Amino acid sequence: MNRELKYALGKTIPIMFSYLFLSMAFGIMMNQAGFPFYWAYLVSLTVYTGAFQFVIVSFLSAGAGIATIALTALAMNCRHMFYGVTFLKEFKSMGKRYPYMIFSLTDETYALYCSLEYPEELDHHQVMFDIAWLSRAYWLIGTLVGALLGQIIPFDFEGVDFCMTALFVTILIDQWKKTEDHAPAVIGGVSAVVFLLIFGASRFMLPSLMVTTALLLIFTPGENILKTADDRNNVSGNSAVGKTV
Repeated sequence: MNRELKYALGKTIPIMFSYLFLSMAFGIMMNQAGFPFYWAYLVSLTVYTGAFQFVIVSFLSAGAGIATIALTALAMNCRHMFYGVTFLKEFKSMGKRYPYMIFSLTDETYALYCSLEYPEELDHHQVMFDIAWLSRAYWLIGTLVGALLGQIIPFDFEGVDFCMTALFVTILIDQWKKTEDHAPAVIGGVSAVVFLLIFGASRFMLPSLMVTTALLLIFTPGENILKTADDRNNVSGNSAVGKTV
């Protein structure tokens, strides 16, 4: 096992536990809906979008149209258009891995990318790629295991989805401790609460993200954004030099 893979494996352990349990629940739901085990695996292989995969079980059972499924997927996952921009240039610099990095970006991997401090001797692009495929592997393995076990043993996974909430709270606390500037967390938190009260739990995400993004762009100086990009480029350069040496 190379150093990058070993480092990525250690950092994705929290994601592993979350993804395995949730994807197993999805596999079991697909089985209970009357679909063979390989259908659950194929959905996870091609869709890979957590919460929407649980919704798609009902759509497939009801024979919903492609347009309905596509629009619902867009509404539930539009947040990726906002935070995905953060790593767009970095993903492009990864060459052939660029399309896969976009496809495999999830809430959990994004949070992990933002919180990691890469050792200088490691190729941080390789670490990010290892995090991406490892996380997806956890989800695929859990889906297959859940679909197979669902044919044999009935499970009750009620409340298991809270492990995702616990993961994000842990990452938030870790980031709060590491940085002195708490404005982004406060702005995001206040925006989420305000729009949750206005629009309710099913509709608050998109307006909350739009307002949070706008406020951060307004109150974040341009030179700080450029500095962050330069810092990432320097880390990449240092990693490449370290591996060459």
